[in-house]
Amino acid sequence: MPSLDTKVDYRHPEIILQNLIRFDTTNPPGNEKACVEYITSLFKQNGIESILIAKDPNRPNLIARLKGRGSAPPLLMYGHADVVTTENQTWRHPPFEGKITDGFVWGRGALDMKGMVAMMAAALLRATAENLKPAGDIVFAVLSDEESGGNFGARYLVENHPEQFSGIRYAIGEFGATAIYVGRQRFYPIQVSEKQICWIEATFRGPGGHGSLPIKNSAMSQMARFINTISRKSLPPHITDIPRQMIETIASAMPKPAGLIMRQLLNPMLTEGVLKLLGPKGDKFKPLFLNTINPTVVRGGSKINVIPSEVTLQLDCRLLPGFTPEDLVAELRKTTGTDIAINLLSYDPAPSKPDLSMFGLLADILREADPEGIPVPMLLPGATDGRFFSRLNIQTYGFTPMNLPPEFDFFSTIHAADERVPVDALHFGANTIFRLLERYGVPAK
Repeated sequence: MPSLDTKVDYRHPEIILQNLIRFDTTNPPGNEKACVEYITSLFKQNGIESILIAKDPNRPNLIARLKGRGSAPPLLMYGHADVVTTENQTWRHPPFEGKITDGFVWGRGALDMKGMVAMMAAALLRATAENLKPAGDIVFAVLSDEESGGNFGARYLVENHPEQFSGIRYAIGEFGATAIYVGRQRFYPIQVSEKQICWIEATFRGPGGHGSLPIKNSAMSQMARFINTISRKSLPPHITDIPRQMIETIASAMPKPAGLIMRQLLNPMLTEGVLKLLGPKGDKFKPLFLNTINPTVVRGGSKINVIPSEVTLQLDCRLLPGFTPEDLVAELRKTTGTDIAINLLSYDPAPSKPDLSMFGLLADILREADPEGIPVPMLLPGATDGRFFSRLNIQTYGFTPMNLPPEFDFFSTIHAADERVPVDALHFGANTIFRLLERYGVPAK
């Protein structure tokens, strides 16, 4: 058990985060139990009741509830306690020390996503301390296993304990409302939709033989040509609703020449050219406009002197909302000019259209917190536990409000060495989430 400050209160989300980081919850294996139990004890000391639900005793999920007035449906806040590995990374400060220095909290999970868990916990503790009675119940879930598919976390709860989320229509979760900059303008992209996970396996077959004899069309050489093609060529662009709204909002806030160029992203004939023109910034926008595909696992051959007659390639694909695995395979075959055998390994569908009815409230709260920032809707290129809660007709909004400075690259810091978060951003986030608890379900004046 790490050394912890157990008397921390809502005024210090950075200390809550420091304590959470000190639990090594690297997944696999996860071992989230001690971390989750720390949050349970913190809540118990402050009069917040919670329960633990587990598929595996070492990997529990916490569900806490702050009772509301009953004039609005319950609101779900959730985050995960597990983190990715630090293996083969060189850190300035030990990744599980939670060191606070230079205005940052350093450590694995500072951004993904123990920082968000700390902000939500601080907001809930403040609501209790100030005797806030929200319009609806506030349900707070701390989940295990998000980084490895949610089989012990969100997926397990949704499939086996859906009653815990009865009546909930909206949730806030990870990835969104974190400041980004286009030019000098600050934006807060609120995630309202996410791409779909689609894992496939391609099989290449060709003549085998002795390793000393050249073979031009071996299975291995076919695979090499295939990988080279998908590395050089992108799948065709598509302009879907949420990226369209996002780009139109950003373009409207930019000076005329730059805004005009940005709008050309919405012309499928020009999308690829504009992305190249934008340089590194374009790389961040690119996944919003096309189905993506990345080769990740190769299997084939067992002896160095034998040319294999069959090779398989596994690919991590992410689909835009509204697209299916069949659409992807058709695009892939057309782009590569091949008719190889493709097998679907896994597919997590997501809703094709989000429910935006709480977006206005979240945008208003962000404008009040930072009048110079502009909220925009966002499609997340990756996937979160929100895909499981959507099965219960719960709309997740990625709402991790942080007013990061321009020089801080959020996406390059996640999962990397020296993951860290500014202390000021944690306070900004905890205060902004508390304002949501105050305003949720309250009619606008």
